[in-house]
Order: sequence, then C-alpha cells, then structure tokens
Amino acid sequence: MADSSNTIELPEVSLTGDGSLEQLLSQRRSIREYAEGAVSLNDVGQLLWAAQGITNARGFRTAPSAGALYPLELFLVVGEVNHLSPGVYHYRPDGHQLQKVVVDDQRKDLERAAGSQDWIKQAAVVIVVTADYERTARKYGSRAKRYVHIEVGHAAQNLLLQAEALNLATVPVGAFSDDEVTRILQLPDDLEPLMLLPVGRK
Repeated sequence: MADSSNTIELPEVSLTGDGSLEQLLSQRRSIREYAEGAVSLNDVGQLLWAAQGITNARGFRTAPSAGALYPLELFLVVGEVNHLSPGVYHYRPDGHQLQKVVVDDQRKDLERAAGSQDWIKQAAVVIVVTADYERTARKYGSRAKRYVHIEVGHAAQNLLLQAEALNLATVPVGAFSDDEVTRILQLPDDLEPLMLLPVGRK
C-alpha cells in the first residue's frame, strides 16, 4: 500500500442529514447517467464511512460483519473530486483516511475492464469493494464466502442510501474482469474485487 506521505485525512463525518430512512428507501434508484462536475471530498468521505466507517470505540462499523472480522476493503478510483487528485486510493476506516496507491485517472481502464459500461468512466468517482476471504475463513471455514457476500450487500446498501441522502447518483456493477480490476487497482494477492459503485452528480 501507500506510505504515510500519501495519506489524506477525510473531513469529519456528519451524523445528521435531510430525509427520513423511509423517504430515502422510497427514492433510491440505480442511475447510470451522471451530470458533469466534481463531487466534494466531504461527500466522498461520507460515502466511504457509510459503507465501512467505524462507529464504536471497539471498532464496530456501519455495516455488520460475521464475527466482527471485517474482510472488506474499499478503494476509490478518482476522476473528479474537489481537493483530491485523480488516482486510486485505499480507504482506511481506522483514522478515516485515504492512502494513494495508483496515480492518474483510471476510469477509462476500469470501464474497459467492465465490458465498456460507459457510465463507469462518466462517473466522478468509482468505489470498488474488495474482500479478503481468508479473514472470515479462519473462523467460519467453508461458510466464509457466503458471509462475505452477505456483507458486501450490507455495505453497498448503506452506500446507496447515503448517496441518495447526498443527492448523488450511483449503481451497483458486478460485471467486470476480476483480473483486470485487480491489475488496475494494483491489489495485493489477498484481495478480490467484488463490486463497482460509480458515483456522480444527478
């Protein structure tokens, strides 16, 4: 991963927002067209926190995890984010930070890796959910894959609802070449990409 010189502190998370949970559930839709313009660093931090942020002194997070083992790792493919240069970043829940791991805008490569789904390169940013299955398998053995996939759903729905609360558009994407996404993000051997979430302005 990146060294400490590439660490970016994310803005403080907001714990209040407009709209009830019921309203957000009613409004949430998968959106594949995005308006031009950057998203804010505040919004990026809020989305990442909603998916995997720490909410408790014991390290518990916004999304449940079997055995509190937290096998998910989030990566941010940045094209247009205010006050953040293009590149690939790893989200660090402990400290609510980003670490840069790849320079330059990788959205076009990511689009090609996802079978030319063009909304990926049009999005201001793409959040990539990856997992280390072994973290869960050490305790749960053959059921680990099931538990990890359930957890991806928890984290993604949190992010989708947070995006709606921020008046941002997004869609879950599961069709992509695992090998190509791994190469683009320069993932270590223990992480596998499981979902892409392009995010843009409505």
